[in-house]
This record gives sequence, C-alpha cells and structure tokens, in this order.
Amino acid sequence: MESFVTSAPVSGPIAYLTGEYPKVSHTFIQREIEALEATGQTVLRCSVRQAPAKDVVGPDQQAEAAQTFFVLRAAKSPARLIGAHLHVLRRAPRRWLSALKLAWRTRPPGAKALLWQAFYFLEAAVLTRHLHDNGAIHLHNHFASSSGSVAMLTSEMSGIPFSFTMHGPTEFFETKWWRLDEKVARASFVACISHYCRSQLMFFSDPAHWNRLRIVHCGVTPERYGRDPSRPADAPPSIVFVGRLDSVKGGRLLLEAFGALRDRHPDAVLRIVGDGPDRPAMEARARELDLGARASFLGYRTQTEVAEVLSGADMLVLPSFAEGVPVVLMEAMASGLPVVSTRIAGIPELVEDGRTGFLVPAGDLDTLTARIDTLLSDPARAREMGAAGRAVVEAEFNLTREVDWLARIFAGRLAGQLPQGLRPPRP
Repeated sequence: MESFVTSAPVSGPIAYLTGEYPKVSHTFIQREIEALEATGQTVLRCSVRQAPAKDVVGPDQQAEAAQTFFVLRAAKSPARLIGAHLHVLRRAPRRWLSALKLAWRTRPPGAKALLWQAFYFLEAAVLTRHLHDNGAIHLHNHFASSSGSVAMLTSEMSGIPFSFTMHGPTEFFETKWWRLDEKVARASFVACISHYCRSQLMFFSDPAHWNRLRIVHCGVTPERYGRDPSRPADAPPSIVFVGRLDSVKGGRLLLEAFGALRDRHPDAVLRIVGDGPDRPAMEARARELDLGARASFLGYRTQTEVAEVLSGADMLVLPSFAEGVPVVLMEAMASGLPVVSTRIAGIPELVEDGRTGFLVPAGDLDTLTARIDTLLSDPARAREMGAAGRAVVEAEFNLTREVDWLARIFAGRLAGQLPQGLRPPRP
C-alpha cells in the first residue's frame, strides 16, 4: 500500500451534515468520515433526516445511525425547538436576526418554497445548539441542495464557518432555486468532486470567489477490492450493474443491450445490485425479454457484499443519463474490471475511453450494445483495461490521499490560508 503524509487534525470537532445519513447510497460519506477519524480528527455526524430503514444496510450503517444527530427528530420536540431558538437569541441575537434576513433573501419563489425555507431556518437553530453544545469549530456539508441551505443558515446563526462538497448534477438543474452563488460566496471553501463540477460552479458564482473552489475526488480504498482468485476459469461471463434503480441510471437500456446480445453470448449473466422506483418496471421488462435466470435482481447490498459481487464479475456497466463521478465506477476499476459508462459530466475524468473501459453517448443503445459485445468477445483486452483502471484509481481516486488533501484544506481554512493548487501534489 502506498503511504501518504497525513496532515495533523484540526484542533476541534468538525461537524458533517447531509440530508440523509447514513444510507446505502451515501457510503462514500461514511468512508470519508472514517478516514478523517483515522487521522485523529473528531467528527460529529449530523443529518437533517433519518433515512428509511430499508436504506440503512448492514451493522456498520446501523452503528453510524446510532451516533448521528438527526435535526428533524430533535426539532419535532417543541421544547427543544423553542429552547434552541432561545439559546441563539440569548447568545447572539444579531446573528439570529441576520440568519432570518438571509433565509428571507435567499428564498426560492412561491408560497410552498417559502414554507420550506422557514423549516430550514427553524432547523438551523436546532443544529446551532447541537454544534455549540459539542464545541464544533467547523461545519462541512455534502450536497448543496436543502442540507446546504440548512448549513448556510446554521453558519450565519452560529458563527461557525461552513464548507460544502459539490457533487451535482441535480443542483445544477436549479441553481437559482438553491442559490449556489450565495453558498459559494459564504463558504470558506468548496470541495468539487471533478473539474467538470468546478467549472459548472464557476459559471454560477462570482469570479471573486473562484479561489475557494478546490477539487477533492471521492475515493475508495483499493486494497478492499480485487478479483476472486477462486473463480473458475470457465465461469459464465458476468456483467454487473450497481446503483439506484431509477430512470436516471439508464438501467432499462442495459436490459435492452443485454437482451440484444443473448444469441451472441448465450452464457453471459447480468447481476443488478440496488433498488429503487424503477425496479418493478425493470423486472417486468426482463420478463418480456425472456431473460429468465440470466438476469438477477439482488437488491441493496452492503459495501462488503458489493465488493464480493464485483470480485466475481467481468465488467461493470453504468449507462447513466446524469451523474457526478460515480463511486461505483471507482470500486469496479479498483476491482480490476473494465467499465462501460456514458460520456457525461465528470466521468471522462475517471474513465479513459478505450484504455480503462468504454464511454458511450448517453442514451445510445447501439453503441452501448457494441461496447459490451467487444468486452465479452475479447476477455484479454477486458483484463488489460481492468488493470489500467486499477492503476488510475490507486493514483487519483485513493481515499487515503483524497482525505489527506481534504484535511490539509480544513487545516488551511483554520489558519486563514487555503493550500495552493486545485489538486494535491502527486506523491
């Protein structure tokens, strides 16, 4: 394992916030928190809402839930809600009023949106009280939508600086609604997950604040992934999809491509890991295509179980219509698999077309089918691509290195000077 010089932890707890945590689709946040704690940093886990039980998979996530502060759950107690606002009014009445003005000024249009903005303001006091009680010195939020609004208002109300990780793509669809310009202007820094993500945020923010935008990749621990050495050489070719079963992920296209290749590759199997609103329609289409046992729906799986599925596969296919930089592509590449995905957003910064996998135009079924066919027909080339992908993840999407870079940014923020450069120096 490559070693990295790790920055010293900042001298106080950092609070992490997102809309729902923990949950199966946010395991990358859990990994980031755990990696920060491994450096000696104290992290307070906070979430606006508690995820549904079906989205909290495995004992690790259940343990995370047990130590997470849920803002809405606390706010449902009138005594705690009123007490939180009285706490802020006694401690910093001008900040309370300033946060109220900020909530009003940044409200989206419409009566319903105004109501939601009022909820964010009420929640901000509850979170402020929690951060003050626990001595937090910084608030970091993942995603710039509703939890980002709560984080911005909490920072104004509490006097605790905040930052956020910008993922996209949904926030970019409604930039004025989520006031990305205001959030960038008030954040002490923004961790963008890709150059593409940063460029979009530059487009929607004042150039005076561009120097706050750094690139911090989501990452994985490559040592946790690899090929299963006990897998028989004559095992059926295995295609894997891992993700939320939602139309944005393009899962139905994969079923069509797999069905079209049935005669050319009669032994190939498709394993679909994940769940979501599109699952019934996908299962129905699999029956219409007469895929039978060749296509299996495995539902949600833990991090360890996903790694096991990947270890026995030959490729991962993710034909999404909108993405940031999918962590599952990193997991597959760390497992030594070639990947087939779409040429959108930050994906080309991870996947090099023709070298570590294939990139296809989003929605192009014919090209998607042809690229899967190429990998199924040429196992040697697939293995070569998988090895190249593993090297990319080790160099540029290694969780240890990315968290060290994030820790340096936290430390620089505390010292009043962010580190130079968009990315960390290469080791």
